[in-house]
Amino acid sequence: MIERAEYVAEVRAQLRAYPVVCLLGARQVGKTTLARQVAAGQRSVTTYDLEDPDELARLAEPMPELRRRRGLIVLDEIQRRPELFPVLRVLADERSLRRRFLVLGSASPSLLKQSSETLAGRIAFMEVMPLDLADVPPARWSRLWVRGGFPRSFLAASDAKSLDWRRQLRQTFLERDLPMLDIPGTPPAATLARLWTMLAHVHGELLNWSELGRSMGLSDATVRRYADVLEGAMMIRLLRPWHENISKRQVRAPKLYLRDSGLLHMLLGLRNLEELDPHPRVGASWEGFLVEQLRRALRADRDELYFWRTEDGAELDLLFLRGRRRVGFEIKRTSAPRMTPSMHRALEDLSLDRLFVIHAGEHRFMLRDRVEAVPWTDTLALARALTARAH
Repeated sequence: MIERAEYVAEVRAQLRAYPVVCLLGARQVGKTTLARQVAAGQRSVTTYDLEDPDELARLAEPMPELRRRRGLIVLDEIQRRPELFPVLRVLADERSLRRRFLVLGSASPSLLKQSSETLAGRIAFMEVMPLDLADVPPARWSRLWVRGGFPRSFLAASDAKSLDWRRQLRQTFLERDLPMLDIPGTPPAATLARLWTMLAHVHGELLNWSELGRSMGLSDATVRRYADVLEGAMMIRLLRPWHENISKRQVRAPKLYLRDSGLLHMLLGLRNLEELDPHPRVGASWEGFLVEQLRRALRADRDELYFWRTEDGAELDLLFLRGRRRVGFEIKRTSAPRMTPSMHRALEDLSLDRLFVIHAGEHRFMLRDRVEAVPWTDTLALARALTARAH
């Protein structure tokens, strides 16, 4: 088991501020293990697994059952019993009692809607991501990239066993887990499996809905709706383009990333680092992995991260906006990065405060004023320094 100290501290802080904290994340991402780590050392902890029939029987009359409890109460797989939210609202308002609820759920729009409306002002939401750079020692960061951050995939005894686990996860997710999330517009498992594989081959590229639709024999609106299902289940991320008031025409299509690099590699048929390194998609994989690591380390909201590209070819992989600060990131799978015309353009057109070029080498050095090359092994330290400075 990997101790996720930063998450544990954050959850405990939220529990001090709110009577209900909701941990949302993809299936098998480690929410239950995280809840156990949060509960460690608590005087009184009661846990209900809502996938267990015996546990559900205990909650046949939820109000008296939960009202008699004190301390930390954990409700796992809450999306199976959304009717519990009104009960939690009543109990959360009994402020004189030292009672806190930690509810765990897979990504579900209906779950978010129900809890937000019923528990407005009483609940804090936290997204639980797969393992990231902060969770594993630097010596295993390459393994994290290859296998991805799902704990069982990362901790598997071999690359072959890790790959097999990811294949099983895909099948279980499509055939069992996804239908239970009750996401409107969910297509048949076979259709979504095909789309998921196609998206892996355009990972890191601009999304062309019409082209995807033609490839699948569907309308672009239908493909968008199906992609929304994968996004709602936290399997893909659509990074929005930034538009600056400049004379150059800028692209308006989003970029697509599979959020977990291990699932990307499984869908591309890549078993290990030896097969990944010479693959044509290695640069896109590297970029997506580090975009996801930066997003987590920067603690960035959706409205703080963008990419930028003009129709004549200038681009920036990642634009981080916080307050009045503008920081750019270029991600290069090379050990000897150099200034490019795109970097010059991004500096001036976007009025960047700093531009960091994250590369695969070992040394940190200046490329020019306001532009610094940073080895990928310094990604976590760089993001933390930027976050501290922004506050």
